[in-house]
Amino acid sequence: PYVLKGLSDDDAWSLFKEIAFEQRSINPTFVKIGKQILERCGGVPLVIRTIAGALSFKETEKEWSSFKDNELARISQNEGKILATLKLSYDHLPSHLKHCFAYCRLYPKDHKIHVQTLVQFWIAQGFVKQLNPSQSLEEIGFVYFKDLNERGFFQEVGERYSWEGLTCKMHDLMHDLAESVAGTESSIVDSNEIASKVGEKCRHISIDPSLIVLFKGKKLRTMLHFPNERNQNMNDEIWDFIISNYRCLRVLELNGLDFKMIPRSICKLKHLRYLDLSGNFNIKSLPKSICKIQNLQALKLNLCWELEELPKKIEKLVNLTHLGCEDCSGLTHMPRGIGKLTSLETLSKFVVDKDGSHDGADLSELSGLNNLGGRLEITNLGFVKNAKEKFKAANLKEKQHLRLLVLVWNDYGDDDDGGGNDDDDDDKSLEDLRPHPNLKELFIGGWRSDAKFPSWLSLLTNLVVIRIWGPSNFKQIPSFAQLPCLQKLSIVDLTLLEYMDDNSPKGSQGEPESFFPSLKSLCLENCPNMKSWWRKSSIDDDNEDDTTVIGTSTMAFPCLSSLEIVNCPLTSMPLYPSLDDDLRLVKTSSRPLKQTMKMNITSTSPSSSTSSLPLSKLKSFHVHKIEGLDTHMLDEYLKHFTGLKKFTIGDCKE
Repeated sequence: PYVLKGLSDDDAWSLFKEIAFEQRSINPTFVKIGKQILERCGGVPLVIRTIAGALSFKETEKEWSSFKDNELARISQNEGKILATLKLSYDHLPSHLKHCFAYCRLYPKDHKIHVQTLVQFWIAQGFVKQLNPSQSLEEIGFVYFKDLNERGFFQEVGERYSWEGLTCKMHDLMHDLAESVAGTESSIVDSNEIASKVGEKCRHISIDPSLIVLFKGKKLRTMLHFPNERNQNMNDEIWDFIISNYRCLRVLELNGLDFKMIPRSICKLKHLRYLDLSGNFNIKSLPKSICKIQNLQALKLNLCWELEELPKKIEKLVNLTHLGCEDCSGLTHMPRGIGKLTSLETLSKFVVDKDGSHDGADLSELSGLNNLGGRLEITNLGFVKNAKEKFKAANLKEKQHLRLLVLVWNDYGDDDDGGGNDDDDDDKSLEDLRPHPNLKELFIGGWRSDAKFPSWLSLLTNLVVIRIWGPSNFKQIPSFAQLPCLQKLSIVDLTLLEYMDDNSPKGSQGEPESFFPSLKSLCLENCPNMKSWWRKSSIDDDNEDDTTVIGTSTMAFPCLSSLEIVNCPLTSMPLYPSLDDDLRLVKTSSRPLKQTMKMNITSTSPSSSTSSLPLSKLKSFHVHKIEGLDTHMLDEYLKHFTGLKKFTIGDCKE
């Protein structure tokens, strides 16, 4: 067998120094102590990261010396003592972080941990203390996570502009440490044998619910469900057993278990803070009694497709901060009074009552919910009466914490008359749906107005993602070329769309560096009337071989990585020489592709390397039903596509 060696002295010191000193100036005395400590780490990266992370929070020479001479001196570093060394870092954690770390024992090894959910678990257990009223508990909890991460307790932490979708993992040795320090208080129960052995002192378990009747403890505070496959055994008897025996539960996660009914007796779990019933597709309603659980902070109902309504008197859940109903496609309305839940930080979906038959909440109930963050999807907007007034009352411009806003007019299959909105003021009312400029993602679906897009769109300079889909009636949409942060643009099913830009290619786009400066992904799908990117043409459309006349030096996407064009007969558009990931062309013109491939004739020097040629770094190339594609020319250029991993071409007439 090959024995892995530790890091070299130089690499070990580089890693240690980066973490332990961060941005601080390096004192020579600290360097001396640090290198002595590093000798005990055996070149093991996990140990170095963890020890250095602990020292980064110690600011005096005395603290560093004490760590070296006392705690570390008691451990002789060898293969069997790594866990003991890691425990040193745990021992130096503040008490609140010790609780938070030990709780992670509930996740199986190598499990991808959803950070926001983990923080909500911590909050439900009372581990997170609100010392600063200006910060929400969730913000404070995320600071806890960052502290633990900086000390080396987590790894594989993703990078996102928003932490809502953030995930991480724990090293197996860190998981062993969490299991060790959690002791008998936490357990993963995945067999009859373990279920019968877990003692009464256990407070937190991950378990197959069918085994719960074997569990002896009565003071359970957490029950999580991590199924390997869908479990069909969540029957009424198990529900009754849980409710009768575990009255101290604070966290109950029972997602994807296929049960149809929630018993009314669930209200007896009066200490419950977190309830996740997501992925139970057959639930149609929740018992009214659920509104008696006044300590409830998070109610997750995502992917409950058949759920038709939320309980009336939901306003009684005065501590509710998270109401997740994403992909609850069966919801017909929102209950009146939901606007009184002013502590809400998540309301993933708001459904307008189509005809008022359910006496549901109207958009004005969103007015005071200005702590909302994350995702907000508003559906059935085409059915709003007095749209201008109601849209303004939603007060979206004050919701500064929203990351994603989804505005959906009518579902596919609804009448083509635009639903119940007979005011014919879509063009005016969209102005009144103006969101806060902090917004990162905007989705607009099914807006049938002939009017132009609202003036506020160009002011949303923080937008990273825009997605627009039909059916719709408009023939032109903004090009979004000047939005500095826009990385992803998707235009789908706009069957009447003719162009993206009101100018000519040499029009008012400004300097090249200001033309889609951050766009990485572009999708244009099923826009059969879109023949040109620009309304006005300043070129001879027949001169398809001329790559200079259309101004390719300026009219090209500077950093586009992925492009998909399907059923859009585009003969002229900005070129895409920087593409390095995926190109997919179906039922569209071959002209922009040929112009892009030929850009090197005029824009690169003879000494240019192959890697600098247009499309040479492309990984996936798919063309289908493309007319006028010169296969001989394609053969010539494919020689330079040195990064290509997937190549598909089919049904191209030439």
